[in-house]
Amino acid sequence: MKAIITKLTIITAFIAAFVACSSDGEVRDLGVSAVKNLYEPDNGKTVVLQSSASATLYFEWEPAKAEDGGMVLYEIVFDKPDGNFSNPVFVMAADNNGGYNHATITHKQLNRIAAMMGIESAQQGTFKWTVFSSKGIDPVKAEQERSITVTRLAGFADIPAKVFVTGDASETGTDISKALEMKSIGTEGGEFEIYTNLTAGKTYQFVNANNGTPRTFYTDGGQVKETGTSTVATTGVYKITLDFNTSVCTYTLVTRIGFYFCPDGKVLFDLDYIGNGVWKASSKPITFYQESWGRDERYKFRMFVKENGGADPVKEFEWATLNSTDSRPTATSPESYYYLRLLTTVTQWDNKWKMMGEMDNALVDFTIYLQFDKPYTHSVVKVGDQ
Repeated sequence: MKAIITKLTIITAFIAAFVACSSDGEVRDLGVSAVKNLYEPDNGKTVVLQSSASATLYFEWEPAKAEDGGMVLYEIVFDKPDGNFSNPVFVMAADNNGGYNHATITHKQLNRIAAMMGIESAQQGTFKWTVFSSKGIDPVKAEQERSITVTRLAGFADIPAKVFVTGDASETGTDISKALEMKSIGTEGGEFEIYTNLTAGKTYQFVNANNGTPRTFYTDGGQVKETGTSTVATTGVYKITLDFNTSVCTYTLVTRIGFYFCPDGKVLFDLDYIGNGVWKASSKPITFYQESWGRDERYKFRMFVKENGGADPVKEFEWATLNSTDSRPTATSPESYYYLRLLTTVTQWDNKWKMMGEMDNALVDFTIYLQFDKPYTHSVVKVGDQ
């Protein structure tokens, strides 16, 4: 039988080795009992899969027993209706790296499993699941099997690992080798986003590689489709999100990003978009605000957008601290001090940064980087004195 125990983690391997041997090197009993009963979900459970990141399905089973009384590891195993689990379609560890007798599986994970079973997008299909117990080797199949019927999301069965933007309307034109890569977001794959400029009246498309003859995708009416090109009605910088699990796309027109000075409670100046997901304000005069307790330099950034491809009214978002801080940075502060996160609720004082003391009464460059190959971040650099 094909080995179905995967290498869960280095920790799991360590646990298996630890429980297998006594202190004098003797091999301990590695036998475990089969799981007798599967608890949840019910046999024949029908689920209409949802695209929400919080949509999950809970699996639980009766604990197995180990001959040595130690820890048992579990894997939940999925197979086609006519399969016997000797060569399963998909295997995953239970929660806690296999240590718990339950597993929480997202709808998006189930959607990918269903696709592997051959169930088409937006269609209903059935497959089986069971559980294997072990001490890290010699897995034992549960005494029960159960079926589950799901209605798949309207997404792609073959989800691209990478996505790029190319075409006349894109920043880099039709040279596919220069296509801009989108940032992979989420925790389960298949979701991408990019901040990029698009030119109205010209076409662009998405590709899964920046060489050779890649697959091509386009967007139409809020949906991602394969083989075609797209256009936008307004030239500008867009935040584009594509979810290949659900075939859903969104376009948000970014009208401006401004430097928000908390003591004044307003935007003092804008950062200009210079390309490839980068905004910059050069040689801006910065003067800290005099408070009774000292000099105040707290700041963040405001982003003004029009959702629905630019058709909606202007909304105000906030680029603020990913890692909250109430201290001034130093020359040796970690890069993570400057990491950004996007908030849809704006405030005057929350989630702000501070500047190094040398920025007071100085000329300063502020640069925001929203790019695929690094955490979203920004820099603050003194370039002169006022």
